[in-house]
Amino acid sequence: MRNRNATLGIGIALAALLTTSACVTDPNTGERKMSKAAIGGIGGALGGYLLGDIVGGRHDRTEKIVGAGLGALAGAGVGAYMDAQERKLREQTAGTGVDVIRDGDSLLLRMPSGITFAYDSTEVQPQFQGTLDEVASTLVQFPKTYIDIYGHTDSDGSEAYNQTLSERRAQSVANYLAAHGVQTARMATKGFGEMQPIASNETPEGKAANRRVEIKIVPVTESDVTTN
Repeated sequence: MRNRNATLGIGIALAALLTTSACVTDPNTGERKMSKAAIGGIGGALGGYLLGDIVGGRHDRTEKIVGAGLGALAGAGVGAYMDAQERKLREQTAGTGVDVIRDGDSLLLRMPSGITFAYDSTEVQPQFQGTLDEVASTLVQFPKTYIDIYGHTDSDGSEAYNQTLSERRAQSVANYLAAHGVQTARMATKGFGEMQPIASNETPEGKAANRRVEIKIVPVTESDVTTN
């Protein structure tokens, strides 16, 4: 609990610092407020902490995993299991524009929306379906994992529209994976809209990087099951 509180304190301090340094003055009213870009920067900086480990928390997610009859990994076997899955995913996505990122024992597939979806669409593009089919087959082959699917947009358009679009795209990928054998008990989705940019929204290249869908893959361990 002490470490968790310390992390929260750091997060709050960071948010305060960013807020103080990112305020702008409205030339018409004289009001001090945060810029849209600054809000996105804070979302990107704090999003990993505020999100927590997985969408919905491990307790509820593990109940679904157990209910579906899926197994868990023993501590010593987690690394090897994720290593094998990582190798497979890298082979399948090589040259497709999908990034495979390793973070400890978790994996993140980062898929630019330009190759995943047509403009203003939530339907997976036909030319990307083959790659997503391969990803689905690997997720089926390695069932002892939680799967989070995140949707993100750039800052063009209204925040409300971007939020809805990000949610629908994340759900579209989840539906596609489910239709190709990935058990829904393993999956959860979340849309972040424009609030977690990974690049500047001031350039076309930055906006393209921010428009993305991510699949986070987290091992289900025996400790998750026994403490649930």
